[in-house]
Amino acid sequence: MKLVRFIKGAGDKPQYGLLSSEGVTALSCSPCEGSFETVGPSCPLNEVKLLAPAVPTKIVAVGLNYRDHAAELGMKLPDEPLLFLKPPSSITGPGGAIKLPEMSRQVEYEAELAVVIKQRCKNVPLARAKEVILGYTCLNDVTARDLQQKDVQFTRSKSFDTFCPIGPWIETDLDPTDLKIRSILNGEIRQDSSTNQLIYDPFELVSFISRVMTLEAGDIIATGTPVGVGRLSHGDEIAVSIENIGELRNYVEQEG
Repeated sequence: MKLVRFIKGAGDKPQYGLLSSEGVTALSCSPCEGSFETVGPSCPLNEVKLLAPAVPTKIVAVGLNYRDHAAELGMKLPDEPLLFLKPPSSITGPGGAIKLPEMSRQVEYEAELAVVIKQRCKNVPLARAKEVILGYTCLNDVTARDLQQKDVQFTRSKSFDTFCPIGPWIETDLDPTDLKIRSILNGEIRQDSSTNQLIYDPFELVSFISRVMTLEAGDIIATGTPVGVGRLSHGDEIAVSIENIGELRNYVEQEG
């Protein structure tokens, strides 16, 4: 099942919907609010504007969580997940522009599988982690690499507006443990890996993070990026493609 957020026209109120071969059909409520049903007729996909499919209170991201990326950097595997936060204000949706800030001279893409939380949860046992997951989507953890290296910690480098594209929809029926994941820059494959390279899989991450902080419905966990991150420039088109989910495509513009 593919869940979307969309508007039909400028000024319309965002709605949640179900995407099928017939198009997008509105839902009676948010998928995180419990049971829902479709409302009204379907609308062709090309007649709606897709938005970021989730509205989180926070984005919990994980650093150095792919074996191939750790090998690329010559770093030992972490003993525990390495966590940092991105603010909700960094979110942009499918087709949205990634803005290159004046503060940075080296902005990079990072293709990631994102987990979307279904319900408020705390101290989730590993065996029950799947129960609190609504589904999965594509995410680009855009990073000002020069600022990350300068600041040491990650807050500024990861938090600029538009630095967290997500979408195009949430796939609910998915085994996330062995999916092809790619980034594609101007039509050229740059990252090409699989989620079987994850050091900590989505279920382990949900359990671990929920022992640190309460997770709310709609919250996002960005599970880390594989080998092959690289630089973005004005005019680029960057896509994150994940098997059995879809492709998140964004354009790059210089701010100002």
